[in-house]
Amino acid sequence: MRENEKTCCGYVVVIGKPNVGKSTLMNQLLKTNLSIVTRKAQTTRNTILGILTENYYQIVFLDTPGILKPKYELQRFMVSEITSSLREADIILQIMDASDIGKRDTQEGGIDDKELIKDKKLIIVLNKIDLISKEDVLKAISVLNTKFNYENIVPISALNATNIEELKNLIVASLPESHFLYDKETLTDKPEKFFVTEIIRQKILELFHEEIPYSVFVVVREFKERKKGKDYINAEIILERESQKVILLGKKGEKIKKLGRLARKDIERFLGKDVYLELFVKIRKDWRKDKRFIKDNLA
Repeated sequence: MRENEKTCCGYVVVIGKPNVGKSTLMNQLLKTNLSIVTRKAQTTRNTILGILTENYYQIVFLDTPGILKPKYELQRFMVSEITSSLREADIILQIMDASDIGKRDTQEGGIDDKELIKDKKLIIVLNKIDLISKEDVLKAISVLNTKFNYENIVPISALNATNIEELKNLIVASLPESHFLYDKETLTDKPEKFFVTEIIRQKILELFHEEIPYSVFVVVREFKERKKGKDYINAEIILERESQKVILLGKKGEKIKKLGRLARKDIERFLGKDVYLELFVKIRKDWRKDKRFIKDNLA
């Protein structure tokens, strides 16, 4: 940072339908894996705050759950996370799947309350351009210009990091003048325990695919740092049905042992230290519909 140079800082909210690449994009911008990414839609449940501080600017990203019409309490919580994030926003990154543009389900992003995005800087991020031809990318941009009159459209591939720097430069140019909101070394406001639960949940989604759907919840009951030996982590995997428990445990506990090994390796990589991880499985019927449970464990 040059002497007397003014600093810029602002909240950048990342929104879009499920599975359009919001978390992958934020991880690319931060150059670290902060949000979990799987092929499943609705992977993100909480808003994940990630902070990028470079030179004279600080970008506070808010990676939100996918926009959807809520059917039960968990999804209503996810929608509330989007709403509260939009209220904080200086800039909105609206992520769209390039291959969807022009289809009849193309919408302005699914935000019904236009007051939430009124007077906000809006940047349309056309993701997954690696999956379509250059001609189709140009057609998609034309559709968005014609149908919605968007001013700022940036075609990218979050997976391949295509045009990520161009997008970042546009964000920086749009930041308001402000002092930094966080210390320069701060990457997120979430505690380590939160990311441990996210890593375990990611491994469950990757290992079990359609066998264990979105009815899985992970909570860390104990997280003990030790001066000597490995840190101790005790985590519960909460499911809705006994049949799901049988699948997750596997024959003679083989599946959950594999899950534990894979999760432990990623947790150790994230924490930068050795851990002893214990996993337990519990059944809580219809927890996704339980308002009290959601409030106590997610809010």
